[in-house]
Amino acid sequence: MTTNTLKTILTKENLEKIFPKDRANDFFEALFGDADEGAYDIELAYRECDGSTLIMELLLHERPNCCLACNLTQGLPQVFSRHPVINITGIVRELDALLGDTCKCGDWSLGYTEQHSRSLHAIPIKITLKNTSE
Repeated sequence: MTTNTLKTILTKENLEKIFPKDRANDFFEALFGDADEGAYDIELAYRECDGSTLIMELLLHERPNCCLACNLTQGLPQVFSRHPVINITGIVRELDALLGDTCKCGDWSLGYTEQHSRSLHAIPIKITLKNTSE
């Protein structure tokens, strides 16, 4: 599957259907009992694909008047990997459905939190791709 094909499939609109904006509020409601306690919003985004690995990312956008501190986000890959509201397995399953018959999503793992700026951090989702013709 080519990068251009992926970009036409993994659009912002399609990714918002898989990971709606309000899921961050649901996560903080489950975690703290109050969605207003959350320091960031979460967005699913496409990063890159080398043919055998698709890399998506969970972008953590600092909320107004909040602090997106590194110590707040460094442990998130472990939390996100098993939290039912974030549901990484469900995200991968929905991505697989979007990709259609060209390839299939296999195993996934979360990378370490990356700081792009003070107000934007990212957690990579690395997904092994399997060619369906094999």
